[in-house]
Amino acid sequence: MPRATKLAVAMALLALVAVVGALAGCGSSSSSGASSSASPAAKAYKIGITQIVTHPALDAAVAGFKEALAEKGFTNVTYDMQNAQGDMATASTIAQKFAGEGLDLILGVATPTTQAVVKADTTTPIVFTAVTDPVGAGLVTDPAAPTGNVTGVSDMLPVQPHLDLIKAIVPNVKSVGVIYNAGESNSVFLIKAEKAAAAKMGIKIVDATASTSSEVQAAAQSLVGRVQAISVLTDNTAVSALESIIKVGQQNKIPVIAGDTDSVKRGAVAAYAFDYKDLGKQAGYQAAKILGGTPIKDIPVEYAKNLQLSINPTAAKAMGVTIPADVTAKANNTF
Repeated sequence: MPRATKLAVAMALLALVAVVGALAGCGSSSSSGASSSASPAAKAYKIGITQIVTHPALDAAVAGFKEALAEKGFTNVTYDMQNAQGDMATASTIAQKFAGEGLDLILGVATPTTQAVVKADTTTPIVFTAVTDPVGAGLVTDPAAPTGNVTGVSDMLPVQPHLDLIKAIVPNVKSVGVIYNAGESNSVFLIKAEKAAAAKMGIKIVDATASTSSEVQAAAQSLVGRVQAISVLTDNTAVSALESIIKVGQQNKIPVIAGDTDSVKRGAVAAYAFDYKDLGKQAGYQAAKILGGTPIKDIPVEYAKNLQLSINPTAAKAMGVTIPADVTAKANNTF
């Protein structure tokens, strides 16, 4: 082969190698780009939210949930907001609706609605918030390692600090009234714990049950003359009609001690509790992990954090008590 021909062939081979190398480089770059995680906002998500009843604490939990997802970059989300308004038949209908819609995730707000959706849907990821006893409610078997499609955040309230607060505000207390819905498993669980702790303090717990919000005022009225304080924990029926309990407390000079911060804003004397917006944010962070690909089995059930002491001196005066100076000094929030 002539020298010139050999040189031409060599140059052609070099050019071919360069082209192949460039193409390989482009392929490598494209592969690397595909393997990098896309922004959560790049995909559209649809989340169903089923809430048992309207009241500020649960509404705050929903707001916190949405805020946490947005904080984690999940801004392209359509929310299907449904509220059972205290009716379990409606809660079941909502659950069936969600189960057939191919949602990316469902948020159950409070125990009854979460129970309904867990029964109806065994495949869609479900996160709960404002559920006191997830094991007793049949939602999970092992909170540390969920085995199904459910995890979430419990609003388990420590009853001893709650009772200590009642004792501090009403030193001579002998009987405390509790208003709750006996059909709410979370409330039954908490009342049982409160009775056990109160018995050790020499305090009697007097039950007053209400199956709907319209029955709450009558339940509160039934405690007049029988108790020196009224305890409202995290029962959704009672909290949804808190103003009627406050009215009875003011008219009869019976201090109302609550189990959540929002209830103190609404007129209860005090609470050693947590902010439900923070509770909702915890659930939102869990949802972000699930939508990001983390298996539910690797997302254990969490419990409420950041318990705070909240007081309302104006409410205390209206109900005939004075919040002690040492309690006031320790308060995180004053309304």
